[in-house]
Amino acid sequence: MKLNIPENIESIKPYPPGKPLDELEREYGITNSIKLASNENPWGPSPKVIKALGAELLNLHRYPDGSCHYLTEAIASKSGVDPAEIVLGNGSNEIIEFLVKAFVREGDEVISSHPSFLMYQKFVQVRGGTNNVVPLVDMHHDLPAIKELVNEKTRLIFIDNPNNPTGTTIPPVELYRFFSDIPEHVIVVLDEAYVDFMDEELKVDVYSLLRNKDGRCPVVFMRTFSKAYGLSGLRVGFGLMAKEIASCLHKVRQPFNINQMAQVGAITALEDEDYYQQTLDFTARGIAFLSKEVDGLGCTSYPTQTNFFLIDVKGNADKLYQLLLYEGVIVRSMSAYGFENFIRITVGTEEENIRFVKALAKCLDELEYVK
Repeated sequence: MKLNIPENIESIKPYPPGKPLDELEREYGITNSIKLASNENPWGPSPKVIKALGAELLNLHRYPDGSCHYLTEAIASKSGVDPAEIVLGNGSNEIIEFLVKAFVREGDEVISSHPSFLMYQKFVQVRGGTNNVVPLVDMHHDLPAIKELVNEKTRLIFIDNPNNPTGTTIPPVELYRFFSDIPEHVIVVLDEAYVDFMDEELKVDVYSLLRNKDGRCPVVFMRTFSKAYGLSGLRVGFGLMAKEIASCLHKVRQPFNINQMAQVGAITALEDEDYYQQTLDFTARGIAFLSKEVDGLGCTSYPTQTNFFLIDVKGNADKLYQLLLYEGVIVRSMSAYGFENFIRITVGTEEENIRFVKALAKCLDELEYVK
């Protein structure tokens, strides 16, 4: 075929998906492996969600509610915002796509950081926009450098807070100061995929930032049901934003973008506050245990406000990743992010955490990374 592929599309590197768990087990000849690489919820969704999804199977011949009325109302009630300030997405990454479609034209500029979520830049590239990427400094967003890049062509700024993969956050006072310095024609997108795990004093006031926007930039907040609520497989996220921005996003949103099972699962998850709190408690306990054990092995764990954290393993992360695979433990090497000696792990169940520590100790000894 002779395809005329635009250069901005031709140059895109597809998002690198991980291999299915059973495929990895066949490839490495292992069984009963544990996956601590994708920041998923190891305890899964609330049992009430499972029950609700089972009952909803009888309605699969019907189209889902295209307005997501009941889910939107539930999110509004929990978040303290107006339903008109909410947009639902097939995962929070679809909210990114909506924002880029609605506000970025060829030649417009978008600012993001590195390392952070790769899809910020990919969506911009598809639209023919220009990505201005600012490196992290000491594993934190460099807000002064981001501010310096803002000009009349800037349309969006993406900031993941907490950052993935570092787990670091920006103090609220610094964010408020940053917002006040950004002009009104620029939308700042605060990606809060891990906000549920953050200490309360580190969270910004969503309500005031949505309403009091005179003289500064509008702020969009992105949230997801994939992490704390354990609904990664259903793909449902949402954005909180000014009504005027939400109206624009609905114009580029496809109908029925949130399937019926996702709507039912998310509504039920929001209702089970006890299970949600249990997940947060288990995660905090896991972080404390793993950090102590990892440091005891001679590695260095880094503070986090998420359900994952970075570990300096004092040697080549790719080699350690491969060796851990043969132990049936899947982690994420950070070499592709420029952190050659770091791995990232997700908090697992108590049993998984203990197994990881034992496997890490064995592999570190074999590689002679720590003494």
